[in-house]
Amino acid sequence: MTTPVQSTSPPVNYPCVICCKPTLMWCSRCQNAWYCSPEHLADDWPRHRHECVAVSAPQTGVIATPPLAQPQVVTVSAIYFAPDEDRPRIIPIHCQPPASPAQGICPVPLVQDYFPGNHVQNVVLTQGLNGEPLRFPLHLWYSPGALQAGVAINRAIYRITSGAAARPWCGPVIVLKYNGSRRQGYADAGSNDLPALSAYFLAYK
Repeated sequence: MTTPVQSTSPPVNYPCVICCKPTLMWCSRCQNAWYCSPEHLADDWPRHRHECVAVSAPQTGVIATPPLAQPQVVTVSAIYFAPDEDRPRIIPIHCQPPASPAQGICPVPLVQDYFPGNHVQNVVLTQGLNGEPLRFPLHLWYSPGALQAGVAINRAIYRITSGAAARPWCGPVIVLKYNGSRRQGYADAGSNDLPALSAYFLAYK
């Protein structure tokens, strides 16, 4: 933030949003919220940023406003069942912000590179062993056409199910873990999630 600049317009005092002290300084971005100091703008910014609409031209007598936070790409740990490996392994998956508000607020996992031809579907696993609800649902990504394409059975899944799965899983499978039941983001998946996944692979038909 920059140092507040005194306005050259006729003095009209407005109450500071935070302390109600009379002030001649306002938010430089929207010019519609008044603050007596940069510190009070910073204190109010988490609330004010949601209503702060930029005006076309800046004026004097303003407090510089922090830029709106840009959504960031996040990276989480996912479980990767590679078709030709005997054990699942942990890999990093980048998740980008949703392209539009209609897609909600949950980041979008970038998993397409693991699936040849970008033929990928996903399913959310909400129940674990014995049908108990999962506190952190699991998000599975798989290739629906792998069996028809003649891809070999996934050895990692075959191993954790001891070959007893009702359906032969083929092709790659990536599993992410939601950070809560509201599914607004992802947390790191790990070996503790394997029992629930094994139960799912065994039961899926």
